Amino acid sequence: MKKNIVIITGPTAVGKSELSISLAKDIRGEIISADSMQVYRGMDIGTAKISPEQMQGVKHYLIDILDPDEEFNVSSFVDCANDALDKIYKGGAVPIVAGGTAFYIQALLKQVDFSDDSGKDDELRNRLEEQDTDELFEKLKEADPESCKVIHKNNKKRIVRALEYFYLTGKKISEHNDEQKHKEPEFNFAYFVLTDDRSRLYDRINARVDKMFEEGLLDEVRELKEAGYSAGLTSMQAIGYKEIYSYLSGEISLDEAKNLIKLNTRHFAKRQLTWFRKEPDVIWIDYSVTGRDEKKLLDIIKSNMKDRGII
Repeated sequence: MKKNIVIITGPTAVGKSELSISLAKDIRGEIISADSMQVYRGMDIGTAKISPEQMQGVKHYLIDILDPDEEFNVSSFVDCANDALDKIYKGGAVPIVAGGTAFYIQALLKQVDFSDDSGKDDELRNRLEEQDTDELFEKLKEADPESCKVIHKNNKKRIVRALEYFYLTGKKISEHNDEQKHKEPEFNFAYFVLTDDRSRLYDRINARVDKMFEEGLLDEVRELKEAGYSAGLTSMQAIGYKEIYSYLSGEISLDEAKNLIKLNTRHFAKRQLTWFRKEPDVIWIDYSVTGRDEKKLLDIIKSNMKDRGII
């Protein structure tokens, strides 16, 4: 018998954290964060990390578990999330996976096995990593243009991985990922995607970035830099951090950094929505249609959960 799981996801700044906490309080749930950067300690403001006070007593997992120079990837996420699920089920609570890293959510639902080392070669990967990111992205455009639709041109780690897989197997990693998408989920799930009118979503993103600067984003990144965390770390490639690093190194002005953060976050939200539209069996909650009345939203969510036998 498949175990139950609830997914609350959507683009950045749409309101996932607030709704997931309200739902958790209503159905005795506990939350597993599906955010690739909120795992890192000291990266609070730029990741819009939920504070202990904002958690309102709801148990959260996979937040503040690593230092910024430690490795975290989709395989790590699945392992950690499975450990959290075991604890949640044993405690009799309902697991709610909340966050915007869609690939992580998909891998957890399908229980993708990452133990296979085919398509991996340390020497090749090291050679690729020595090359310029822009040049690598152009190579990926030729080898696997579909991957370029979901991999950001500055995400060197994922670009290198896609090229490594292509060169070693002769296959496109986008096709491999599509195969994984068609695997049967291992859970009985209700998968909710929150969205909103694009202009309102972009206004929320811009306002969030302004608030981050007011709360001390510049000082946060400066402290990380002074602590020895280099700009080349995967964690420091997160939106909000890489732009501030560019400012601190004198490459751009502070206004340019702020505008770039807003622009890159909007582009990121667009890519997230593109991914979610390809996912089967999702339940869309469009705030431009439903509004943001909490009781109404919870009624919609719980009604769908009942239909799926989760509550």
